[in-house]
Amino acid sequence: MTAPLVYSPEVRAALDEGRAVVALESTIITHGMPYPQNLETARAVEAEVRAAGAVPATIAVMAGHIHIGLTEAELDALAQTPDAMKLSRADLAACLALGRVGATTVAATMIAAHLAGIRVFATGGIGGVHRGAETSFDISADLSELAATPVTVVAAGAKAILDLPKTLEVLETLGVPVIALGQDDFPAFWSRSSGLKAPLRMDSAAQIAAAHLIRARLGLPGGQLIANPIPEAAEISRAEITPVIETALAEAEAQRISAKAVTPFLLQRIFELTDGRSLASNIALVMNNARLGAAIALEITRQG
Repeated sequence: MTAPLVYSPEVRAALDEGRAVVALESTIITHGMPYPQNLETARAVEAEVRAAGAVPATIAVMAGHIHIGLTEAELDALAQTPDAMKLSRADLAACLALGRVGATTVAATMIAAHLAGIRVFATGGIGGVHRGAETSFDISADLSELAATPVTVVAAGAKAILDLPKTLEVLETLGVPVIALGQDDFPAFWSRSSGLKAPLRMDSAAQIAAAHLIRARLGLPGGQLIANPIPEAAEISRAEITPVIETALAEAEAQRISAKAVTPFLLQRIFELTDGRSLASNIALVMNNARLGAAIALEITRQG
């Protein structure tokens, strides 16, 4: 049995020729922002990967297939799908069986990228341990996926709405390397520092690529998380964003919002409370991660 994968012509050619490819998720398109800004952002992120010398592969589920790379028409159609499923490991197969349109989260994108032979994935921020998880048990499947699937994931740390100390503890327990680029602090999405020390530090894409390849030679399962701090010009400081996050969290609790609805609600409220600055920062960090993802993919191709 083979996985139901469909490749865009650009991605198929790149993989056949052994060129560097960077996977991109699709929930940022369907659940991150409204049309047409979502489409414009998706195109801009893909362009950033191409400008850095790699090929982008935006991943989504359509008509019973996992699409590895989207054509212009497919990307436009996805951006205008209001009821796309938000897919993680648990519902990826069900979406395929039902013939639904689905957007991939970090976990589902990692699974699809690995099936397609893509070794690097650039996103915004990973999911993690939600605040209050000691009673709700709300922990993102992204963490266990990082422990299981051998893909290097580039993110601006974990989303700052999460319990970051517990997220790092779970990643340590699962044996996931957490590597901050160019600094000792673990970044917190909109902010360059979370106030927490990163478990590991590397200062170049070449070092990160070498670590990826050595893990494969050692037979170690799982991937590695690259925590790439947001560019300084786009940063919202921890002191400024923390009270905004606390307000949004209190509103979510008061409205009894839970499970997969929590993150979209919080991101929307933070957008409103920052007069749109959080979204501008989000776009900047995704672009930054796309550039680093391309650099790592190129190095893996060169070294491997």
